[in-house]
Amino acid sequence: MKKKQSSIGTWLVSGVVVIVAIAVAVVIWRKATQAGGEPTPVATSTMPGSAGTGPAAASTAIQHPIAQAGPAPATTAPLPALDASDTDVASALLSLGGHSLDGLLQRDQIVRRVVATVDALPRQSVGTNILPLKTPKGAFLVEQANGAVTLSPRNAERYAPYMQVLEGADPKALVAWYVAHYPLFQQAYRDLGYPKGYFNDRLVVAIDDMLAAPVPDAPLTLVQPKVFYRYADPGLEARSAGQKLLMRLGADDEAKVKAKLRQIRDLLTGATLPAGTASAR
Repeated sequence: MKKKQSSIGTWLVSGVVVIVAIAVAVVIWRKATQAGGEPTPVATSTMPGSAGTGPAAASTAIQHPIAQAGPAPATTAPLPALDASDTDVASALLSLGGHSLDGLLQRDQIVRRVVATVDALPRQSVGTNILPLKTPKGAFLVEQANGAVTLSPRNAERYAPYMQVLEGADPKALVAWYVAHYPLFQQAYRDLGYPKGYFNDRLVVAIDDMLAAPVPDAPLTLVQPKVFYRYADPGLEARSAGQKLLMRLGADDEAKVKAKLRQIRDLLTGATLPAGTASAR
């Protein structure tokens, strides 16, 4: 027996819209696993985090300077102003992501959406109006048998277009584009409420957190104490938003996303993680 989720479903694509938005372009978050809450608009005054608060504000020392990441940019053309960058950024991302990305990308405030999403992933929840890609089609499905409610494996069908973008993304090209456009991301991060923060460090934190997501035994059991579904396992329910995203994909797709994230992390930091380092927690 299948049952529709009664809340407004939302999903997240982690990353720098292509760096982590395409790179994790499948990572789907649904508000049904939360206790609810009002959506967070994309205005900088109400984005997650504020000056002097949050994980990124704890230290001002740069851990992963962007100068060491990736190849030299292919062009020296000046960047547009952040608030006038949507056309340029969308064109570049569609070029990198191919036809599969067309129709999925939100075309307004792209860089600000990506930055706010990446900043929120290691936390417990993410606002619904900051996402850089559109929601998947179809209803969220669960299955019921012997009194237990489980996540339906048929949900994977809804995520296929995002997996297609993910699998076709070239990590080297993505990182080269990100490096060339980094000043836009850094400005958006400061506007978000981290005047002394460094966005690339936060991106690496988000990637490492997602790599640490467990691979739970299937099927995932859910409970519905009120309106929204939650993981029945308190340990899984306590995980970050980014880790919950990965756990919803199934073991095979989770492994594909993690492999792409590792490639991107290696290019961004110039260092290769020992096998199992980030995914063992």
